[in-house]
Amino acid sequence: MVSAYAGKVLRVNLSKGSIVKEDLPMDKAKAFLGGRGLGAKMLSEEIAVGIDPLSEENKVFFITGPLTGTAAVASGRYMVVTKSPLNNVIASSNSGGYWGAELKFAGYDMIIVEGKSETPVYLYINDDKVEIRPADNYWGMTSIAVDKGLKEEVGDPKARVLNIGPAGENLSPIAAVLNDKWRAAGRSGVGAVLGSKKLKAIVVRGSGKAEVAQPDKFKEVVRENMKKIKENGVTGQGLPAYGTAVLVNIINENGVFPTNNFQFGVFPGAEETSGETLAEKYLKKKDACYRCPIACGRYCEVDGVGGGGPEYETIWAMGADCGISDLKEIIRANRVCNEMGMDTISAGATIAAAMELFEKGYIKPEEVDGPQLKFGNADAIVKWLEKMGRAEGLGAKLAQGSARLCEMYGAPELSMSVKKLELPAYDPRGIMGHGLQYATANRGGCHVRGYMISPEILGSPEKLDRFALEGKAQWTKIFQDLTAVIDSLGLCLFTSFAMGAQDYADMYNAAAGENLSAEDLLACGERIYNLERLFNLQEGYTAKDDTLPRRLLEDPMPEGPSKGNVHQLDKLLPEYYELRGWGKDGVPTAERKNELGL
Repeated sequence: MVSAYAGKVLRVNLSKGSIVKEDLPMDKAKAFLGGRGLGAKMLSEEIAVGIDPLSEENKVFFITGPLTGTAAVASGRYMVVTKSPLNNVIASSNSGGYWGAELKFAGYDMIIVEGKSETPVYLYINDDKVEIRPADNYWGMTSIAVDKGLKEEVGDPKARVLNIGPAGENLSPIAAVLNDKWRAAGRSGVGAVLGSKKLKAIVVRGSGKAEVAQPDKFKEVVRENMKKIKENGVTGQGLPAYGTAVLVNIINENGVFPTNNFQFGVFPGAEETSGETLAEKYLKKKDACYRCPIACGRYCEVDGVGGGGPEYETIWAMGADCGISDLKEIIRANRVCNEMGMDTISAGATIAAAMELFEKGYIKPEEVDGPQLKFGNADAIVKWLEKMGRAEGLGAKLAQGSARLCEMYGAPELSMSVKKLELPAYDPRGIMGHGLQYATANRGGCHVRGYMISPEILGSPEKLDRFALEGKAQWTKIFQDLTAVIDSLGLCLFTSFAMGAQDYADMYNAAAGENLSAEDLLACGERIYNLERLFNLQEGYTAKDDTLPRRLLEDPMPEGPSKGNVHQLDKLLPEYYELRGWGKDGVPTAERKNELGL
């Protein structure tokens, strides 16, 4: 039967130099959908508990969803699933662009990379032709240069390139995987795992197409959802006009725009770094992912040099979090981060932590072998990113991420992270549900595991009182489960501003020939979320790790519309655990595991 799944897996063992083509395990695909869910299932089964994430024993899953590469709305997403070198939890990092769709066109749902190569290599895939090729000439090169060089080497400008930059080669636990030049599977240090395996890149070219089980029905459902996307205020107006940076002024006006390493919630220079200013001064064109009508991506130019981005999170991390309002320098910093192959959130947040460490006397002036680490110093950001990517001097310490950096200097409380993953651009002292989501996100301090900004700030699907506690545990759980579904289907999370669980079920059913209800699909999401939780528990995490930085729990917001608030996590966690079917210790009960087929 024709299905949305390609039905094939590439298993590449770099230690042996072997390539094996396998059938996709359809029973697991149906239970965990694909993408993030299927990756979590297979990683859990294929690696031993307690392994070193940078060892030969770790594996990396590059995995599409059943809707990746189809005509579904915003269906260009894929996941990189592995064990994180940043914090030893399950890493499932998402990226867009075109690479994921191209893998599907080549006839594969997934690539599993095992072992380690002794010398730098890249993987070349052109439909049935799959080869491990030498990459010595590309080792040390920046990500954008590698993209250009490999397309020239394979003689195909339409080939899609995934690669790591110098940060991944240097095993920085905040290194990203880049594809299509500046799309990034950014978080959890997945780039370092590729670096440890000496895998510089994967080049993909496919001549096929993604099939669906019920073409006519699928077209009808896609048409309906496309209409919803275009009519929605966020996906049809705000994001297309100003990109994700449309949020800068919105979040700042709510007093939850983290400034100077989360010391404040209002940034005086917000307007200067806003999406509106970006569009007026530096935007050259929109940069859409595969099959995406939203086109939130930006292509900006500074001093004749163009590139993708910056996104909202990047503008914040390189801007307000470091006290910097020079948008031109932020755009340059974004490009350097892409070239080095680093997570822009973690990189900028780590520099902000370093600035506070310096401000409070932990980092001594004689250690600073670069520009002054002072909040507001726009000259500092680009140079420190370069030093981090190359692991030079003090930059080598910063390249370890803020949690390790602050621990080195005896001030762990200055790392604004959860489970060692740096928090993004929303201060939870003024957004109760979102703070709960930070504390319970399975990969650490992450905003896209359950984007509670949607109801608490943007009013979608309905406006919630952001300071209230009632109902927030339930909302957070539902958003987390639905997000697991979206990540596993191969779609962009932004579609959820306009679409609901039934819309995703309708698309999946028509594509895969299934008959799942919205409730069935959300049960898949809950299964995935609990499986990830179990992975982390096996790695030694406990309920004590479901917390927030001390500053956000104890120090009231000093100013602005959220003044006087701290996050009330202790009042939300017990209800959240109960709704999840977890004990007071945060462990899923035997009954809940049985209900979910785990």
